This record gives sequence, C-alpha cells and structure tokens, in this order.
Amino acid sequence: MNTPSRPQAVAFDVVETLVSLEAVGAALDGYEVGPYGLERFFTRMLRDGCALAASGGYRPFRDVADAALAAVAPALTAAQRTEVLSAFSRLDAHPDARPALERLGRAGVPTVALSNGAAPTTAALLERNGLDALVSRVISIDEVRTWKPAPAPYRYAADLLGVEPGRLAMVAVHAWDVHGAGRAGLVTGWASRLEGELPAVFDPPDVTGTDLVEVVEGLLALPDAGG
Repeated sequence: MNTPSRPQAVAFDVVETLVSLEAVGAALDGYEVGPYGLERFFTRMLRDGCALAASGGYRPFRDVADAALAAVAPALTAAQRTEVLSAFSRLDAHPDARPALERLGRAGVPTVALSNGAAPTTAALLERNGLDALVSRVISIDEVRTWKPAPAPYRYAADLLGVEPGRLAMVAVHAWDVHGAGRAGLVTGWASRLEGELPAVFDPPDVTGTDLVEVVEGLLALPDAGG
C-alpha cells in the first residue's frame, strides 16, 4: 500500500458533509410520512443512484430523489413531493464546515465541492451559507453522468484541478464516498460525526476525525511528496 501524501487540493462532499438535511426532514415531518422518513428517503435515493452507476445508467439527482420519495411516501402527490424536494435549497451548514474550509484556505490548498447534486443548486447552497468564497469550484456528477462512488467523478475532479488522483483528497461523512474515492486513487478523509463507526466492508480512510476540522488537520499533516 502506498503511503498517502499531503494533498495539493481537497474535494468535499456536500449533503450531510458540509450542509445538514434537517430542512428536508422537517418538510417530511410536515406530511407525516412515518418514522425514520428522512433516513428511508435518503437511503433509498442513494441506493438507486448507486444502482444506476453500477449498471452503467444515469439519471440526475432530481429525478432519482423524486422517484425515491414516491417509493417511500406513496401518499404524497407530485406537488407535495416538489415541496419536500424544494427543501434541498434551504439546507444549513454544519458548524465544522466553515472552520475546515478556512483552515485549508490559510494553508493555500484549493478546495472544491464534489456533489451528486446539480451544480446550480449546490452553488446556491454554498452562497446561502456564506461558504462560496471558500470553495473555488462546484463539480457535479452531471458533468460525467454517473453517481459517486463510481470512479469517474473523482478522477474527473482530479483532471479538472490538474493534479494526480493521489494528490487530491476527498472528504466526506459517508463511508461509501471515501471508499469510492480511495478506490479511484484519491487520498481520503472521513469524519465520523454522522455514522459513528466505519463499516468493516469498506477500505479504511487515510485520515479519520470526529469532525471536518480534525480531518483537514490530519490531511495537512501528511508527508508532502513534493510533486
């Protein structure tokens, strides 16, 4: 196994890593979709996106999210599903997002957002939370037409940034995301604040922390390969 190097750039997952899904959960609670409505919806959406990627298919975030919501909350009308999905534009940043991004900025390390969502929606979320100035670019899976954790989005991000995959770090709170990034050759950083324990079926990340700040500090402490 190669020793991971200090990254020349860092990509962040967005939903649940930089911003919270609480607004979507509140919207679902308003329609009384049953216990664990948010978890069932988001898990179903990710499952379906992963299934498309594994089979070589593609549908954008909005289509997959709407289909997943219809599956877990069949009583909702199309208009009600639209109202729930509109909550994705109102997501608030996690408290550790800004300090982690600022730390990378002080270190002179470029930062991008790499999202399964649409670029305009993601950019608007960053602007809403005052994080847009701390992120140099939003990269969406729409540009490669396959969902993370397939290798293509991670390698595409490295190509756009002009760095080798092994000098780009992927930071997320989703173990499946950092596993996919690692398999694509990236340096990986996983924050445990969402999942708690890393599933044993996934490759261990290069850096682990309780929050994004700890992960960033760990990435910056990696040895610099000098390339």
